[in-house]
Amino acid sequence: MSVAEPRRIILFRHAKADWPQISDHERPLADRGRMDAAVAGRRLADAGIALDLALCSTAIRTRETWKHAVQELPHRPKTVYEERIYEASPGELIAVLNETPDDAHNVILIGHNPGMHALTDVLAGRAEGDTRARMNAHGFHTAAFAVLSFDGPWKSLEPATATLTEYWAPTE
Repeated sequence: MSVAEPRRIILFRHAKADWPQISDHERPLADRGRMDAAVAGRRLADAGIALDLALCSTAIRTRETWKHAVQELPHRPKTVYEERIYEASPGELIAVLNETPDDAHNVILIGHNPGMHALTDVLAGRAEGDTRARMNAHGFHTAAFAVLSFDGPWKSLEPATATLTEYWAPTE
């Protein structure tokens, strides 16, 4: 990795989940969610970001989202299922990202709202074009993702140190 090349974080909200009478952690994806997760995976592939590491919540719906999305990518990154991502605050999610090994350049974090939206807002000190306005106009949809870039080691990631470079949702 070049010193001048920024790191990228993709914050990916799980796709549409079903609402059966089971615990929230065990909720599976709905049919639409499986389709949207694959579409999001194709969009990530089209973005051309070679992912080094995936950090995924242990909830069933995030695991299924990642399973359908990663099948669309040209390269399958190492995946770590992390319990701390489920129901995490932005501060807790930053702590997880701060532990990322520095040899990982591009990281995707598959999680939940309100965490994904809040973390994007907290990290993005700047935004390119209308990305923040589009994200905030309708909320952080299911199967949506935000791409942020920042310079420095993972342990230096903190509020307002990143730039929001892209926001995509299946509804766009």
